[in-house]
Amino acid sequence: MLIREATTEDWPAIWPFFHEIVAAGETLTYPTDLGKEDAQGWWFVAAPNRVVVAVDEAGVVLGTAKMNRNHMGNGSHVASATYMVDPAHSGKGVGRALCAYSVEWARTSGFRSMQFNAVVETNTRAVKLYESLGFEVIGTLPEGFNHPAEGYVGLHIMHKAL
Repeated sequence: MLIREATTEDWPAIWPFFHEIVAAGETLTYPTDLGKEDAQGWWFVAAPNRVVVAVDEAGVVLGTAKMNRNHMGNGSHVASATYMVDPAHSGKGVGRALCAYSVEWARTSGFRSMQFNAVVETNTRAVKLYESLGFEVIGTLPEGFNHPAEGYVGLHIMHKAL
């Protein structure tokens, strides 16, 4: 697997799984009816932020990550990231590779920590992955997320010092 800078030419490969994940409404706080053009604008953030894709040896996009400054001003030393893995490639280490890549990006970019603002507590695979990479839950917003099947569940705030 190769992780490389994403380009707008990658969007047609990203959009189908981006749309599937967002429309399901189970793991992200994005509007479930987010359209293709708006989604591309939300995902492709300007430098110094970064968007990458994980691709296989044939160049197939397996997943993507958006890495960005979490806060501005006096909080601009805290990074964040969002990940999406094509469900067809789930369980192959794509999410772990993207997360590890983003941690290293944040560290080498001079950030002092990473914070995930809204990890849905029922997304136990993501929580377990982040914890295995050194993140910890530092707080939970009770009933901060209206899950389509589970109802109101908590949103974890997760943190890792760099």
